[in-house]
Order: sequence, then C-alpha cells, then structure tokens
Amino acid sequence: MRGQRYAVEVVETPLGGFEYCSIGNGIPVVFLHGGHSNCNERLCLKGFDREKYQLIVPSRPGYGNTPLDNNRTPREAAALITELINYLGLESVVLYAISAGGPTAIAFAASFPGMTRKLILASAVTKEWLNKNERMYRVASLMFRPAIQGYSWTLIRAMSRLFPSITAKQFLRQFSSVKPHPLEKRDRHELIAALNRYASNEGFMNDINQQGVDELIADVNCPTLIIHSAHDNSVPIDHALFAKRMIENSRIEILQNEWGHLIWIGSDSEEAFRKIEQFIGE
Repeated sequence: MRGQRYAVEVVETPLGGFEYCSIGNGIPVVFLHGGHSNCNERLCLKGFDREKYQLIVPSRPGYGNTPLDNNRTPREAAALITELINYLGLESVVLYAISAGGPTAIAFAASFPGMTRKLILASAVTKEWLNKNERMYRVASLMFRPAIQGYSWTLIRAMSRLFPSITAKQFLRQFSSVKPHPLEKRDRHELIAALNRYASNEGFMNDINQQGVDELIADVNCPTLIIHSAHDNSVPIDHALFAKRMIENSRIEILQNEWGHLIWIGSDSEEAFRKIEQFIGE
C-alpha cells in the first residue's frame, strides 16, 4: 500500500469518454460511486488491501470528467462501464455499487452477467428513489441543478471550514435517523474530507430522475450482497428489502450503525467492511 498513488486517466471509447482512477493489484473491484461524487471517492475504499485488490473507480456519466452525453440511462452507463473493463484487459469484476450508483450496477449485472463475478449493493438505490412531489426532490433539484450546484458546494465547503462541527451535525441528520449526538473528531474529519471532493455537475439531476431500474433487477443472477443501514435517512431501507425480494441469489445484511447511509464512517464501519470482504472472498 505504501508508495502507491491514485492515478487518474481519461479514456475515449466508441461509446464516449470516461474518467477513472485505479490503484492496487489483485481481485478487480469496480466501484460505482454515489451522488455528488467522482473517481476521487475515497470513503468506500477504506479497509481494502491494495496488495489483494485492484480498486477501480470510474466517474459515472455526468460526474468528474465523464460527460453525460448519450449515457444518461442505467443501461447506457452500464455499457460504458464495459468499455472500461475491456480497456483494462479484464474478463470480469466484482461490482460495488454505492447509493445512486445502484441503478447502473443493477443494469450492468442484468445485461452483462459474464462480466459480473459478484454484486455488492451498499446503501444502494434499487428502485424509484425520489418522487417529484417530495420535499427532498424539490430541495435537491433547487440546490444541485447544474447552473447552481457550484455555488452550493462552495457554500458548503466554506461552512465546513468555518463551522466543522455544525456542518457535520447537519449532514448527519440528512444521512441518519439516529438522534444527533456528539461526533468523534475522526468521523467529522472523514465527512468533511468527502464534502471537499464533491460536485454534482449534471450527474445528480440525472440520478434523481432515473426510471425503470425495478424492471431490470429481477434479471440479476450473480451472487449479490445487499448491505444497508436500518437508520438510512437518504436511501430508505425499503430499497434493500426490495432488492432482496427481487434478486434470488442474494443475501442481506442490515446494519444498526449510527451514521446511517454512510456505512463507511464510524467505529462500526469495520463491521460493514468485514462483511463485504468476507462476501468477496467466498
């Protein structure tokens, strides 16, 4: 692990360009990040031994330097991921979907079973997520639409520098239904570091307007781990229960972690990683 660096590359393919980051050697794991993130995602990589795993993080369409272009739907985004896998000379991968990366991962596993060793759905969206009549949708579409999102993230980052404790507590309410409480300094720093890498670009509005993923999920046949918090305040536990009903070859782990949606933060994040690594190694 020591001495290895994250290398970011932009590649052009017949289906469009994409940006990705890769580090490590071993079992290939492709991470499909959640909303507002990009190939510089770090939280979900915690715990992975770079001597045992090749960790591959593409920026999904609309995020980072991967243009949205003609890759707006989960099926189209999944096809673009096959271009990445072929470019890297890999035959098949473990697919690790985080939050809003769920629909693309489901489309990939359903459409390209030969390239999917295993599927991990972590705090993942597995069906219709936000209804346009919901308050959360209205707030998200106001703050994070492409023309405004840059200003919103600049303000959030300024608040996190000036008032880190207050900012962390406010975000905890968005992610977890656990009653707010004093936060560990390390946990607060991990959250703030993640916020400093975030940008919504065109990707987030595309994510919250996705339709039809529930029509694909029954076609997923690979071994699947569904891991979700009972206290998730961002993507309700119903998404995990729905995936368990629809994917025959699946098992579910429901966590009682304090950070809810962010299963990668807090002392109980080690439990989540142990379950994930055990599943990959089986």
